[in-house]
Order: sequence, then C-alpha cells, then structure tokens
Amino acid sequence: MIIRAAAFAIFAATIVLAQSKPLKIVLVGDSTVNIGGGWGAGFCAVLTPNVTCVNKARNGRSSKSYYDEGAWQSALAERGDYYLIQFGHNDMPGKGADRETDPETTYAANLRRYIVQARGQGARPIIVTSLSRRTYKNGKLVTDLDAYAAAARRVAREENVSLIDLNALSTVLLSGMTQSQADEFDAPVHPDATSTGPDRTHLNEKGSQVFGRMVARELARVCEELRSSVTAQAADTRP
Repeated sequence: MIIRAAAFAIFAATIVLAQSKPLKIVLVGDSTVNIGGGWGAGFCAVLTPNVTCVNKARNGRSSKSYYDEGAWQSALAERGDYYLIQFGHNDMPGKGADRETDPETTYAANLRRYIVQARGQGARPIIVTSLSRRTYKNGKLVTDLDAYAAAARRVAREENVSLIDLNALSTVLLSGMTQSQADEFDAPVHPDATSTGPDRTHLNEKGSQVFGRMVARELARVCEELRSSVTAQAADTRP
C-alpha cells in the first residue's frame, strides 16, 4: 500500500508539473486577430498564467504579404510552442497584387508553407479559418469568405493539422442575430479603413471577448493537452 501511495504521489506530481510547464502561443494573422480590432486580446485574456501569449498579427496583411514582408520570420523568432494562423480577409480580390491570393492555389500554398516551417522548428501549427464579417443583406448574413475558409479546412485536413473553424462558429452565432445586434461588436472605424460607415469587420472590446473566448474554447477541444491552459472564463458564451 505504501508503494502504491508513493507511486500515485509521483504520478500526481507529474501531472501538476505538466500543467504548469511554461508554454508560448503565438498568434499570426491580420487585423481581425491583432490587438485593437481583432479577437487576439480576448483570446489571450482567458489563458492561464503559465501561458505566454504573443500577438504577432499585423493590420492589412494577407497570407502573401505577411510572409513577403518578413513578419513570419519575426513570428518564428519567438520560438513558440503553438502557432495559431488566420488569414483570408486581405487575400480577397480587390486588395492589390501584393496581397491577393487564389483560395485553391496560392492561398493554400502559403498556408502549407507556414505549416512546414512551424513544424520545422518543433512547433505545432493550428489553422484558424477567417472570422466572419458582420454585414447583412435582406436580413441574412453575407458570407464572403467561404472560399478561403473551405481552402483552409482542406489544407488542415490534408496536412493533418488541428483546425479551429472560426468562420463556421462565428457564422452560426451571427446568423442568429440581426444587423443591429451584430453591430454591438463593431469597432470604431479602423485606422486602415477608408470607409466612414460602420466597421463590420473589426471588433470592439466586447467583440474581442466573445470571439476570443470562442477561439480559446475550440483550442481546448482540438488540443486536449491545452485544456488546463484555458481558464473557466472561456466557457462564457454570452454574446
């Protein structure tokens, strides 16, 4: 009995040590991830103290320009344990040749490159599909990021990478709302925006909390080893 008790104590101590091991999660993406307009701040806020959450997202970047400008190399230099990677908004047609990508070819190839290079330094990449915009037409949510979300899902499946399907999750939530309800998540007009109307792409503090917690909950689901690194606050699903 004494031996069994000692063995159990060692096992329990090992579990506690594993749960308290310092981790670094690096966020990679555009302004819908970044601080001051994206879900990143809300996500980092519901992680346990043993997790260092580094937001390396950059406003206005696509899967192409983020790499071409050297931002990805800066993110890799953080030597993160996990990389959450979300692009799509600035990859769309009309964003200019320095940013545009095709969902099935160049966009997919860029995601694969991020996956390969993250794995190459021993990190675990996680693909995040694009946060839905919040514009309604005739009372129905406009889903203009479907092609990029579908390509990201396919890449994650083919590369055997964990997927946080934020596009699907956010679309479900927003589809049950009206335009006025969804506008409660709107940020003030973003510094990079040229429109003077409502900003239905970026998030205010409330939006960052809602969608950041959504990402955290899904991270705990797809990466079981991180469940103890997500606090109980993430369980709050109130919009």
